[in-house]
Amino acid sequence: MSETSEGRDLTRAEKARLQLHAVAVLRTLKRSRTYDELSDLTGFPANDCNRYVNGHVLPGIDRAREVVGEVGRGELAEELRRRVRTDDEGYVDVSAAVYDQPFLDLVAAVAVEELGIDPPDVVLTAATDGITLAAAFASAFDARSAYAKKSKETAIDEFIESRERLQSGIEITYYLPASAIDPGESVLVVDDLIRSGETQALLLDIADRADAEVLGVFAMIAVGRRGIDRARERTDAPVETLVGFD
Repeated sequence: MSETSEGRDLTRAEKARLQLHAVAVLRTLKRSRTYDELSDLTGFPANDCNRYVNGHVLPGIDRAREVVGEVGRGELAEELRRRVRTDDEGYVDVSAAVYDQPFLDLVAAVAVEELGIDPPDVVLTAATDGITLAAAFASAFDARSAYAKKSKETAIDEFIESRERLQSGIEITYYLPASAIDPGESVLVVDDLIRSGETQALLLDIADRADAEVLGVFAMIAVGRRGIDRARERTDAPVETLVGFD
């Protein structure tokens, strides 16, 4: 993202949000580095890094874009890899990431630049592991968040539902209150993990049934290529991840 995004001028609010995201990334990096080391990492003078980290001045748009979209992405990806745990059976434990809201806020800030999309009206995910990530994206985009669940809430009369039979023969259904997405609204689908793509397919189906426009799909972690490929078969919108595991 520079002064424009997809041919659209950035609003003053979007520019300010990008600059604040850059400061948040720099402050996170400074926790384990000196200002000279931060200067080496970013290419900015150490005095400038000091001023950004301490809130005396905001980085310009070009510098903010570089911090968030280049330096920040690489450093956050490495940090996420350190936090993820896997076992011999392929189980992936992402609890060290999904329960750290400040970290997820930085992931969302970086992913906003990665996706390069207009702000959505709604950030859609599946309960429960995706909720904290969706909250981070909703804050980054100043959007609403919506959570599809595997059970109906008794106080709600109308739902959008999507059902799919898995390879194991088990049928899974997700329910979203019909009022969560209005027809014609734009939606970003997010989740903490994509493996088979089944959850993302259900969420994309819910967006279709809501007559919404899908702007993109983001998963913090991808295990293999199957899920990503499946999501890309279902939508022409960008599908991105922060890190991948075999």
